[in-house]
Amino acid sequence: MKPSFVVAFSALTLTACAGLSASECRTANWYDVGYRDGIFGMQRQDDVYSGQCRAQGGQIDLSRYAQGWQEGKYEFDRRTVHGGTE
Repeated sequence: MKPSFVVAFSALTLTACAGLSASECRTANWYDVGYRDGIFGMQRQDDVYSGQCRAQGGQIDLSRYAQGWQEGKYEFDRRTVHGGTE
C-alpha cells in the first residue's frame, strides 16, 4: 500500500469516528476544519460533522467549512500536481 493512502485512510477513519462535543461544535473554527480536511485530500466531511453537532444540539458553519475545504483542496491538488515542489 502507498504510504499516502494509508495516512489519508487513517485520517478519514479517525475523523469519522471521533465524536464532537457540544462545546467543540460551538467553538470550532470551521474554516480551519475544512482547510485541514481539504489539504489532506479528504472528501468533504460536512455531513459527518453536521450529524455529530446536531446530535449535540449544535450546528456547523457550513459556508466557512466549505470555503476552507475548497482552499485546502486547491492546495492539495497543487502540491500533488507539482510533486510537492514550488
